[in-house]
Amino acid sequence: MTAWRIRRREALVGGLAAAALVRTARADDSLLYGPTDREAKRGGRVSVGSLIEPPALDPFRQAADARIRVSVLMYQGLFFEDQAGIARPLLASSAEASPDGRSWTFRLRRGVKFHTGAAMSSADVKYSYDFMRDPKNGSPGAGDLSSVEAIEAPADDVVIFRLRRPNAALPMTLTNKYGAVVPKDFFADPNSGTRMNEISVGTGPYKLKQFRPNSVLVMERFADYWLAGEPWLDEITFAVMPNSAAMAVALQSRRIDLALFSRPQDTQPLASVPGLSVRRWPSLNQKSVDLDCNYGALKDVRVRQAIGISIDRKAVMDVSIAGYGQVIGTMVAGMQDAWGVPIADLPNQVVDLDRARRLLAEAGHGGGLDIDLTTIIGYDWMDPAAVTIADQLRHVGIRVNIKRIELGVWIRNFRAREMGFTFNDWGTTPDPSLLFYRHFRAAPEGADFRNWNNARASALLDRGQEVSDHAQRRAIYAEFQKILAEEVPTIMMFSADLVTVNTARLRNYTQHGTGWYFGLAKAWVSG
Repeated sequence: MTAWRIRRREALVGGLAAAALVRTARADDSLLYGPTDREAKRGGRVSVGSLIEPPALDPFRQAADARIRVSVLMYQGLFFEDQAGIARPLLASSAEASPDGRSWTFRLRRGVKFHTGAAMSSADVKYSYDFMRDPKNGSPGAGDLSSVEAIEAPADDVVIFRLRRPNAALPMTLTNKYGAVVPKDFFADPNSGTRMNEISVGTGPYKLKQFRPNSVLVMERFADYWLAGEPWLDEITFAVMPNSAAMAVALQSRRIDLALFSRPQDTQPLASVPGLSVRRWPSLNQKSVDLDCNYGALKDVRVRQAIGISIDRKAVMDVSIAGYGQVIGTMVAGMQDAWGVPIADLPNQVVDLDRARRLLAEAGHGGGLDIDLTTIIGYDWMDPAAVTIADQLRHVGIRVNIKRIELGVWIRNFRAREMGFTFNDWGTTPDPSLLFYRHFRAAPEGADFRNWNNARASALLDRGQEVSDHAQRRAIYAEFQKILAEEVPTIMMFSADLVTVNTARLRNYTQHGTGWYFGLAKAWVSG
């Protein structure tokens, strides 16, 4: 198994480069989606095995990470989230901020077409981002654009974002996680969300061919894609599989060509199979436990702190993914060097059962308490993690009832801010504002999914957007992380290394640290 990790200097350079791009950026197509292979040949089909599937394909209103993994190949924003933390122009050809940071001017690429065949213009860009930022439309990413006051389209190839306050994270916000550029007035149809499960209306390298829930999702090459010569593959099939063992068998029989394993240890038997390549990639993902601050005993910060210092994160990581990852504090592993506070400098990171018992007693739970812990069906690392955490919490008198629910149900709870005590599994675009703002900023600017409502933390998150200097931003986010660790609305346990297995015929596939399938835009097949 080969290993590739971002070294400290590389991470810092990535973060500093991102800061340098705050004022101006120009497109470089060779850096989009991954490295270009000069030997690439067009044609062929590949199949990708997956343990989870998107509940729906609407990139504006569907929050599941399982949706984002695949939809980034069909839908595009103005920018692409580079692995190193740099927002690179995608549908924009250039970007420039005003001296006061209160407006951004984007020049658009010419010749871009939607999957419908219509040409893209600034009117479509304005419409799409206006739809995303309007809270009435229910986009989980609306809060990311809370700094935007107005969007203007003064020419067919020019869009101007007017801001209420500077936002250094705006280019990274205009990437691929939530929202995209779609044809103007597409959402006027009340059935638009359902239609997105039948057709795609994006500008990406692949378009939707078929989506059968609980079975298969098929994409085909978009012949009128704006980047000449790409993509290389004719068709991609995402096949839903019951478990990792089934994926392993499918790889060995060549029924699938690629799989991303949520339990990296399940790839060990495949390392010696001829014709299969097992590869390990750096991660922008986190496996966490979220604590809804409006849920039962979790309303008391002392209970949340007690839970935090009762969980042995390394033990949970070892049983969940056999150590194929990195224990984290308040920052995903792939951004720790550039943006993270050292774990030793954060409160509530060391297991201390005696203190946990004292905190519970102070909170009126000296006799212990009962709590439900929710896991998501299909995320198979969560099952052993839940059993381990239940055992750890038992030692301080917390009795855990494990509840397994479908992803769609979990998403509804998440969107309604009724998370309870639950596992989470998600990747971030590589900027601290995109990691923290939507999740932890108080409403209405943020979504505050955990009902934390911390005014000091919210003010820091606002300030982190307004400042463009990297060193100043880092100091702001360091202060925020210390509050996050002290108040424990979430416990970021570990970042799992991303481990993929592919057949020899699939060439030039690179795995993005988010866990999303950007690399299929540059991949090709031989033979």
